[in-house]
Amino acid sequence: QVQMVESGGGLVQAGGSLRLSCAAPGSILIRIRAVGWYRQAPGKQRELVAGITVGGSTNYADSVKGRFTISRDNVKNTVYLQMNSLKPEDTAVYYCNLFPTPLDRYWGQGTQVTVSS
Repeated sequence: QVQMVESGGGLVQAGGSLRLSCAAPGSILIRIRAVGWYRQAPGKQRELVAGITVGGSTNYADSVKGRFTISRDNVKNTVYLQMNSLKPEDTAVYYCNLFPTPLDRYWGQGTQVTVSS
């Protein structure tokens, strides 16, 4: 069974940076499908943060444009989310899944990002 595995979260001060990684060990899923990063803050619905197609076209939520960059390494079968100028409102659990339509079976544990003010 394919699993999406997220990593790279942590605690950072406002204005800081983190890089998240998304992999699917043992699968070529990430290499052959569009992938997105999603996040869910306490008490809020899960939302799309950024997506990237197989060809490298990207899409960003307005709230992160200019601060976050999504990229993919098809050799390493990994999708990254570089997050700069982090704000307290970016605090959430971050997940990766297919883009633009995530599938329930691919939701992983996520990685916690906490931004202190």
